[in-house]
Amino acid sequence: MSKLKLCVLFGGVSSEHEVSLLSAESVLTHLNEDKYEIHRIVITKDGKWLYYDRKNEEISRCSDFQALGLDRAVLSPDREDHGLLRFTKDGVVRIPIDVVFPVLHGKNGEDGTIQGLFELAGIPYVGSGVIGSSVCMDKCVAKILFARAGIPQANWVEIKAGEPDKVDEIEQKLGYPCFIKPSNAGSSVGISKAHNRSELVEGLKLAFAHDYKVLVEEMMTGTEVESSVFGNLRPVCAEALGEIAPANEFYDYEAKYKSADSRLTIPAKLEPSVAEKLKEYALRAYQICECRGLSRVDFFVDKTSGDVRLNEINTLPGFTAISMYPKMWEASGVPYGELLDRLVQCALERQGNC
Repeated sequence: MSKLKLCVLFGGVSSEHEVSLLSAESVLTHLNEDKYEIHRIVITKDGKWLYYDRKNEEISRCSDFQALGLDRAVLSPDREDHGLLRFTKDGVVRIPIDVVFPVLHGKNGEDGTIQGLFELAGIPYVGSGVIGSSVCMDKCVAKILFARAGIPQANWVEIKAGEPDKVDEIEQKLGYPCFIKPSNAGSSVGISKAHNRSELVEGLKLAFAHDYKVLVEEMMTGTEVESSVFGNLRPVCAEALGEIAPANEFYDYEAKYKSADSRLTIPAKLEPSVAEKLKEYALRAYQICECRGLSRVDFFVDKTSGDVRLNEINTLPGFTAISMYPKMWEASGVPYGELLDRLVQCALERQGNC
């Protein structure tokens, strides 16, 4: 039986480039090479596509992929090619691809842009389509959909560049402390917590440095709890949920990916009725946002009252050694390697945007 030709894309023009390298290294380590003919493409920080043919364990340590002398390679949008074009010293080599696994986080990887290329090429791919990816990347749009689905969440104010000052509105509607977030940025990049007006003004400046649209949310008290959802039109939620005690004041970029002091508890310590409510909301959010393949859906839970409020959806969550998405499935009886196989199969089974 011939191997499935699998292309793994990683890196990217994103503030989460380094996280993508860590995720890709982990994914490539766990993929079964008896099942897959693996082709690896790294996208540099400045947008160059290179065919990576070095050791997997060297990916996260490489600071300059171009210095390695790798061949240029691109995914062709021409459906007759149906795969990669590798530019070698002897000419262009066409490499047919059966399925793409984008291990890309944040902008240009998780926002529908690269998914549009996959659609043009007619190649199946892991994860949500153009619509699901783009609406979940835009925190303000996602919150509108969550509200439509009747899912509890924090109150918020949306601000776009060039609009009149909304500091008074924010103070009246949300109060302090509040969180300021770029609407289109991933993994807590550009996010800050404001305790007063001066911190709010500085936080807005920081967020606007990352996006033209900013979301300001009231502070949600409680424990951060995450869920792992898998599937297409009939998604399922991992039985085990994950609970986070961040190393920093909130679960920012440093706490997620660099600090060893953040404590992750799987399964989360929740009353069964609260856990079931959270899973139901996770599936409802996943479906109204047209997610496919996989997503990590994050919540805040007040353990005294049992109130659950949705925070956000990540359509291409981290797959590093400490990432919650694969850990929750592993705790639910699905080992990392098997999870990757299921995700690839899920991509192949999806028809069109389904």
